[in-house]
Amino acid sequence: MLTRITKSPGEYSEAFVEQFKIFHRELKDFFNAGSLAEQLESIRVSLDQWNLSALTTFLECKKSLDNLEDSSNVLKNKGIDCLMKTIQSLNALREVIVKGLESGVRNDAPDAAIAMRQKWRLCEIGLEDYSFVLLSRFLNALDAVGGADRLAANVESENVSSWNDPLSALIVGIRQLGLSGWKPEECTAIGNELLAWQEKGLSEKEGSEDGKTIWALRLKATLDRSRRLTEDYSEVLLQIFPQKVQMLGKALGIPENSVRTYTEAEIRAGVIFQVSKLCTVLLKAVRSALGSQGWDVLVPGAALGTLVQVESIVPGSLPSSVAGPVILVVNKADGDEEVTAAGSNIVGVILLQELPHLSHLGVRARQEKVAFVTCEDNDRVSEIQKLCGKYVRFEASSAGVNVFPSSSDNSIGDFSLKNLSGNGLSPIKASGSHDSSWATVKASHSTQSVSSGGVILLADANTQTSGSKAAACGHLASLAAISDKVYSDQGVPASFNVPAGAVIPFGSMELALEQNKSVKTFRSLLEQIETAKLEGGELDKLCHQLQDLVSSLQLPKGIIESIERLFPSNTCLIVRSSANVEDLAGMSAAGLYESIPNVSPSNPTVFENAVAQVWASLYTRRAVLSRRAAGVPQKEATMAVLVQEMLSPDISFVLHTLSPTDHDDKYVEAEIAPGLGETLASGTRGTPWRLSSGKFDGLVRTLAFANFSEEMLVLSAGPADGEVIRLTVDYSKKPLTVDPIFRRQLGQRLCAVGFFLERKFGCAQDVEGCVVGKDIFIVQTRPQPQ
Repeated sequence: MLTRITKSPGEYSEAFVEQFKIFHRELKDFFNAGSLAEQLESIRVSLDQWNLSALTTFLECKKSLDNLEDSSNVLKNKGIDCLMKTIQSLNALREVIVKGLESGVRNDAPDAAIAMRQKWRLCEIGLEDYSFVLLSRFLNALDAVGGADRLAANVESENVSSWNDPLSALIVGIRQLGLSGWKPEECTAIGNELLAWQEKGLSEKEGSEDGKTIWALRLKATLDRSRRLTEDYSEVLLQIFPQKVQMLGKALGIPENSVRTYTEAEIRAGVIFQVSKLCTVLLKAVRSALGSQGWDVLVPGAALGTLVQVESIVPGSLPSSVAGPVILVVNKADGDEEVTAAGSNIVGVILLQELPHLSHLGVRARQEKVAFVTCEDNDRVSEIQKLCGKYVRFEASSAGVNVFPSSSDNSIGDFSLKNLSGNGLSPIKASGSHDSSWATVKASHSTQSVSSGGVILLADANTQTSGSKAAACGHLASLAAISDKVYSDQGVPASFNVPAGAVIPFGSMELALEQNKSVKTFRSLLEQIETAKLEGGELDKLCHQLQDLVSSLQLPKGIIESIERLFPSNTCLIVRSSANVEDLAGMSAAGLYESIPNVSPSNPTVFENAVAQVWASLYTRRAVLSRRAAGVPQKEATMAVLVQEMLSPDISFVLHTLSPTDHDDKYVEAEIAPGLGETLASGTRGTPWRLSSGKFDGLVRTLAFANFSEEMLVLSAGPADGEVIRLTVDYSKKPLTVDPIFRRQLGQRLCAVGFFLERKFGCAQDVEGCVVGKDIFIVQTRPQPQ
C-alpha cells in the first residue's frame, strides 16, 4: 500500500504521505517485520564505539554482498572473499550482541531499556537466520567449483589452500551453534581445533610419518566430532517435538502432513542443517584423500544371513518373523551390549556409528567370533539399507568390507576358508554357535569359607580365592618389579608400575548374606532366575530383586578395618569386580560387571555401598543372559572384589599384542583416550587415538586421532564419593595429537610393555593401563580373544 501511495508524487497530499510512512514504520515495529539492516540500525544508538565498529563492518560487507545479484556472481570478482568477510563479520557482531544480552536488566529498568533489549534480541535472532542464508550461498558456491572432488584433488597435490574458506565457514557455523546455546563448550573446543589445523597446514613429513596422511587423519577426527554435534542436536529435537507437535496439531486442526513434517522442517531450516551439509562435503573429501570408504573393522570375518536393521542390540530387538542366521544393521550402541544375548543366530553386525575397538561390545564380539564393523559414510549406509530384508554375504577384513546379495541355499562349502586366506577373515558363519566356557568356570574358584574380615594382599591373590582378574593383577605386580631391567631391540624400556591393591575374596558376599539372614531368600531368587523368561518382564523383576537384596548387604565385620590398615586414610581407591566368570580365556565378560571409582575407607558408608554394588552387578539382566548363553549355571557364579589405589591419569590405553584386524603378530596396537579408561571401555561415542607399533623395528604408525567430546577425571582435592567429573576436551592442546615426537615415544614404550607381558603370560594379551606424568601403570591384562 505504501508503494502505491508513493508511486505517483502529488496524487496524495504530502502530510498524508508522511503520516502514512510513520504508520508503516510503527506497524513494522509492532510485527517485527523490519529488514535485518533496519533492525540493526535501530540499536545503533545503544552501542559503544567498539561494538559500533562491528555493526558498521557487517553492514558494509552485507551491502557489498547484496550488490552481487546471484550466487554465480559470488564466484567472480573476488565474490567468495566478499561472502567470507560477510560470514565472519556476522559472527563477530552476533558475539557482541549475545554478550550484551547475557548481562540481563534490572527489575527497575525503565521501559525504554526493556524495549531496547527486545530490539537486541530480535537482531540476534535475525543474524542467526541470516547466517543460514550465507552458509547456504557458500555451499552452493563450493559445489559450483567442484566441491569434495576438488578439495580431495588439492590434498593429493599437497595444496590445501583451497580448504581455508570451507574450514573458516565451518568454524563460523560451529560458533553460531554455540551462540544459539547448543553445547557451547563443545562448540568452542571444535572451533579451536579446526582453527589450529587450518593454521598448522600440511607438511611433507610430520615426524617420521607422511604429512598428508597425518593432516587428513587429524582433520577427519574433528570433522567426525562436528558431525556428531549436529546429529546430537537432531536427536534431541526428535525426542522433544514429534509427540507434542502431534497433540498440538490435532487440537488446532492443522493438516496432518504439516504436523508430520514439522520436526524435519525445523531441523532443515536451522544453521545446524548447513553445518551438517558442510561436514558431509569435507568428510567426503578427507576420506577420498585417505583412500577410506568409511568402514572400520572391529572383528574380521565372513557370514551369510538375512540383513535386518534394528535400533539397538538388545534382547527382543530381532523380529520374531526372522528365522535362520541374521546380520544386523544397528543404528546405535552404547558399548555395553552383548551380541549373542540379543540372539544366538546373529552372525554379523554393521553398526552405524563409530566405536572403540576395545569397548566392552567390541571385546565380546571378538570372543563370540561375530564379524563386526562400523560404517560412518552416508552413501555406504544408503547402499546397505537397500539390502535390508534380503539374504546377503558379508565379508570384513583389513582389505575392506563387502556386503552383497547371496542365495539362501548357497552352501558353506562354496565359500571355504581357502578363499579367505590372507585377508584376515575367519571361516564363514551361518549360525550362532559359541564355545562354552563352563568347564573353565567350574574349576576356577574355591568354595572354602572366608573368615570375618578376610582380605588378601594383591601379591597373594590367586584364581581360586580371588578370580582371574585379581590373580593377573597380582602377577603383574611381581612382573613390574623386574620390568625396569627389560628393553626392546631399540633400547626402549618396558618398565611399568602396578597400583597397590588388595582383594575381598570369594565367599565374602555369601558371609554377608548369612550375617543378614538372607541366604534362603537369595537361593530362592537364584533358583528362579535360572529359568525365568524374558517375556512379561519375569527375568527383569527377579534381577531387580536380587540386586536390591545384595546391594543392601553390609560388609562382614573387619573388612573395612583391614582395608584401612593397608591403605593410608587419604588414599582414593577404585573398587573393581573379579568374578570367577570373567577374564578367562573362553569368557572375558569385558565390562559386564561394575567398577566403582573414587571411594575411600575413610568414608565407610560410601565404601561399603561400592563393594555391595560390585557384588550386585553379578545379577544384572545382561550378566545373567551372558552366562545363559555360555552355559554357566547362575548358582556357580561368584564375585571377589579387587580394591586398588585410584590413579588420576593423563591418558588411558588398551593394548592388543596381536592385531585384531589381520592377526599380525609383529605389531602392538594401542587405543588411547584422555583421562580415565572408562571412556574406552564403555563405548562412549567417538574415536580414540590409535597407534600401531612394531615389536622388532620400533616403527610407530598413527591409525587415528581421538575425538571423544569429554574426558573423565577424578580430582585429587575432591570428595571420595564414587563420582567422577567430565570435562570437554580440546585436542589442539593435547600432546598426543600435536606432537609427533611424543606420539612416537609413547607408541614405542607401550609396545615394549605389551610385548614383554605377552611373552610372560604366554599368549596374546589385551592390556589395560594409563599414563600418569611420565610413568606407565598397568591395571589389568587378559588373554586376547581369538
